[in-house]
Amino acid sequence: VDRINESHQRVVVALGGNAIAPSDGGYTAQEQTANMAGAANNIADLISDGYEPVITHGNGPQVGNL
Repeated sequence: VDRINESHQRVVVALGGNAIAPSDGGYTAQEQTANMAGAANNIADLISDGYEPVITHGNGPQVGNL
C-alpha cells in the first residue's frame, strides 16, 4: 500500500484505567477483557473510516491485571 500519497488523519486513542475498568471497581478480568474488546472494535471502526489511530495507555494496575 502506497501511503505516501494517501491522506489519513491521525487520532490519539488513550486507553486509561477507566476505559478498562471504571473507577468504581469490582470488574473481573473477564469483564475488563470484554471492555477492551469493545474498545478494539471501536478502533477497528476508526481504521475502516480512514483514520490512523495512535494507541496509548498509562500502564495502570488494570493493564497488569489483564
